[in-house]
Amino acid sequence: MKLDPFYLIVDSSDWIARLVPLGVKLVQLRIKDQPDVDIARQIREAKSVCADHGCQLVVNDYWQLAISEGCDFVHLGQEDLADADVDAIRKAGLKLGVSTHDGAELSTALAVQPEYVALGPVYPTVTKELKWAPQGLEKITRWKADIGDLPLVTIGGLTVERLSGVFEHGADSAAVITDITRNSDPEARTREWISATKTWR
Repeated sequence: MKLDPFYLIVDSSDWIARLVPLGVKLVQLRIKDQPDVDIARQIREAKSVCADHGCQLVVNDYWQLAISEGCDFVHLGQEDLADADVDAIRKAGLKLGVSTHDGAELSTALAVQPEYVALGPVYPTVTKELKWAPQGLEKITRWKADIGDLPLVTIGGLTVERLSGVFEHGADSAAVITDITRNSDPEARTREWISATKTWR
């Protein structure tokens, strides 16, 4: 499969309603520590917006809710993957993306035949505390060589100014959180990302 080169990650359906209409074609809803009923509501809201604007919605972690809400794509970190029922995910027809940081995690990810593999953090990130040091650009090239035609998503500290580096080293899609959500003008920055990634679209 082919992913859009601009992969927006946000923590609420409000962000999706705000930014997807600008032309975003790939977005992940990544909500933490909220009741399932609230997450389900936000998934439904996000699905509606994405359907109206031709955007692929990916649900982070909550694979059971993704199934019950009729979604078609879920992203799992390694800990969530270990606890997930991959057979149930596949039986429901969901596509799957998996986070990786080292060789062992990449092997674990490839064993479930995901639709894409994510590598990060490429650069230092402020989104969450990680035990992993920045991976750097050269690791992108090694990861891409290992996974072949499988799409490679890069994440962590990415900005518009750093995009050419990750794509030149083999990334297929660049995921972003804070460069947009903490920007003083998220809408303008989103448009910059859409424009800056058109070469790889």
